[in-house]
Amino acid sequence: MRRREFITLLGGTAATWPLPARAQHSEQMRRIGVLQGGDDTDDSRSQPNVAAFLQTLQQLGWADGRNVKIDYRWPAADADKTRKYAAELVALAPDVILAMSTPSLVSLLQATRTVPIVFVGVADPVGAGFVDSLSRPGGNATGFMLFDYSLSTKWVELLKEIAPGVKRAAVLRDPAIASGIGQWGAISSAAPSLGVEVSPVNVRDAPEIERGVAAFARSGNGGLIVTGSPLSIVHRELIISLAARHKLPTVYFRPSFVAGGGLISYGPDMADHSRRAAGYVDRILKGEKPADLPVQAPTKYDLVVNLKTAKALGLTIPPAVLARADEVIE
Repeated sequence: MRRREFITLLGGTAATWPLPARAQHSEQMRRIGVLQGGDDTDDSRSQPNVAAFLQTLQQLGWADGRNVKIDYRWPAADADKTRKYAAELVALAPDVILAMSTPSLVSLLQATRTVPIVFVGVADPVGAGFVDSLSRPGGNATGFMLFDYSLSTKWVELLKEIAPGVKRAAVLRDPAIASGIGQWGAISSAAPSLGVEVSPVNVRDAPEIERGVAAFARSGNGGLIVTGSPLSIVHRELIISLAARHKLPTVYFRPSFVAGGGLISYGPDMADHSRRAAGYVDRILKGEKPADLPVQAPTKYDLVVNLKTAKALGLTIPPAVLARADEVIE
């Protein structure tokens, strides 16, 4: 399903919504902006997240085209488009904007310090300077952080569980962002107790990634850990292909990597983030301020396994891992 068809379908469902949901808030047409981090051509998981957001808005009484107008922008992970679309949304004078990625949030905060923003998928909002603190964000932005750094240690544990022979792990990270430093710190602290020697590979550009992974793969007993960052998403296809080429078991932070042929991922349920974000949007539309709404951590996590990739790598995924998996791709 293409993007326009997807949005048209969602809009068409308004006619079937319950009368109370359509009648509530009818006294005033409000406006919501949505700035995505990708589109259906590079992240098929983004559309269900938007659908979860809209469904929860509906349940809270906000019907697109009746008492609220929703403006979408899909920059497809293009930095110039992200800045352009952020400015466009701000110029529409919405009541609140949903930022669905870190680059989206950065561009929106550059465009406005007054329009309320609710974000999802942001790894370290305090370290990045987006909010003053988790409990009292201050400013015009609040939302739902991607994870805390303790999650990073789970990736090392999972790598050892699915590939016990791994003694070395290359950690793909972006050292230019606070979350890249934080994730690396958590992983490097936990790895020795699990018998894993870790080394960083920076993800600034494709040649650097290729050189780093190729050099790492020259020695045996290795695996990869791909930490959360916008650049990891931009270079997703390259990273997946390098892991396959060099026969490296790899743990990813996001299910879209596994859907694209990666081995295994463990990370927050982004649809749940979107549903919770709709609750914050509702509260802002009813008069609350982002500065007073605490930034929240994930409460649901997904484990996704690709058995076809495991077979290609000669790995047998332990039954205990399969039993915990939320999705198994065969």
